[in-house]
Amino acid sequence: MTAHYPGRAVIDSYGAGGFGFAGMSHRGSIIALPSGIYAWTVNPLALTPADFSMVVAEKAEIDLFLIGMGPEMARPPKPVRDALEAAGVMYDAMATGHAVSTFNLLLEEKRRVAAALIAVEFGA
Repeated sequence: MTAHYPGRAVIDSYGAGGFGFAGMSHRGSIIALPSGIYAWTVNPLALTPADFSMVVAEKAEIDLFLIGMGPEMARPPKPVRDALEAAGVMYDAMATGHAVSTFNLLLEEKRRVAAALIAVEFGA
């Protein structure tokens, strides 16, 4: 199994190519699921349905899945959208900064939220 932070945690910071959470920092993209926060090694310019297999596997525990697409809002590629919709995953794509804020808010409200966050250079 991939090394991960076991459990849910707010994202304390983002930028400089990574994220801070639970008193730790991680360089690179992450995926925050009910089972934990994992390193997410993806090509942000060529996302595929396989990049979201962990989300589909945990979909029963997720009411809303946020996709932080990078520094600006962008839609995931059509094959990704089609795969998530076919699996019954409700998702919302947005810029990474907005996804971090929305994830934290919903997590604090004890909502069943997950997020895939593409790392950005500039953030908070």
